[in-house]
Parts: sequence; structure tokens; C-alpha cells
Amino acid sequence: MTREQTDKHGSIASVFAAHPVLGWKYHGWLIVVAIGLFCVDWATKQLVLHYLNVPVSILGSWVQLELLFNPGAAFSLGESFTVVFAVLALLAVLVLVVIVAPRVRGPLSNIVVGLLIAGVAGNLVDRIFRHPAPFHGYVIDWIGVRYFAVFNVADMCITAAAISIVIALLRSSGGQR
Repeated sequence: MTREQTDKHGSIASVFAAHPVLGWKYHGWLIVVAIGLFCVDWATKQLVLHYLNVPVSILGSWVQLELLFNPGAAFSLGESFTVVFAVLALLAVLVLVVIVAPRVRGPLSNIVVGLLIAGVAGNLVDRIFRHPAPFHGYVIDWIGVRYFAVFNVADMCITAAAISIVIALLRSSGGQR
């Protein structure tokens, strides 16, 4: 960077802070949340695969840890569309990383996008790299809630992001239609 450019922008640090891709100020939360929760999802799935041989009840019979291999989407819907889900997830991660992430501002927006990236990427890795074949892999689900579903950390990330988006939309419209 030349002296003219530094003087024009104030300092090199302010250039990086204002740049939409390089600015830690804008994307630090997104990066930490996305990578951190992706790693938590991957690690918990590895632990479950290695150690969870029989279901374990928690909170009476309301929550159960049980290993399930899910070829479908939420609630095991669309079990014969695993390849479609994998391709859609791959496209979603690319759109989130290349188009959405550089444009988000503020810590809460970055956290929500980080949650989405972590969740979609966590389940995508299962679909690409797990048995039975690439893009046909089963998602590892292991947290069961009585009368509801069996899910994983990636699913919790996606759900938390969706709830956050709905709340933000309702707040921004003042609850009006």
C-alpha cells in the first residue's frame, strides 16, 4: 500500500476493517461460529459412532441419545433423494460463503450466517463422505426428543438460524402483515 493510499484511508488497519471480506470486525463472529460449531458437530458424531452402542436415556424418557443413520432430510423424509439433498446442500454452502457472508453486517447477522454454514456443512460432510457412497451418505443423528425427532448439532444450528431469522423478520415488520 502506498503512502497516498494510507493517508486517504487513514491507516492500513482501517482499510482492512472496512473491507467486506478482510474485515475481522464484520466477519469474526461468522468465522468463529461456523468453524467452531462445524467442529463440534463433527466431533460429537465421531464420539457417538465410537461410543454409543446402546440408547441412553436422559431426563427420564424425554431425551434419549441413540445412533441413527438418516438417508433423508428432516424427520427422515425423502430417503430416496439423498443425492439431491447433497447437491442442494453443496449449493447452499457455496451461496452462503461466496454471496451471503461477504455482505452481512453486524454481529448478530454474522452469527446467524455462521450457524447456517456450520449446520449445512456439517450434514453435507456426512452426505459426501459417509457410508454407503459419496453423495449417498447417511447423516448421523443422535439426540432424540420424545414425540419429536432425532437430530444432531448441525440440525440445531440450522434450526437456531431459522428461528433467529423469523424473529428478526417479525421484529422488523413490527408484527404487521
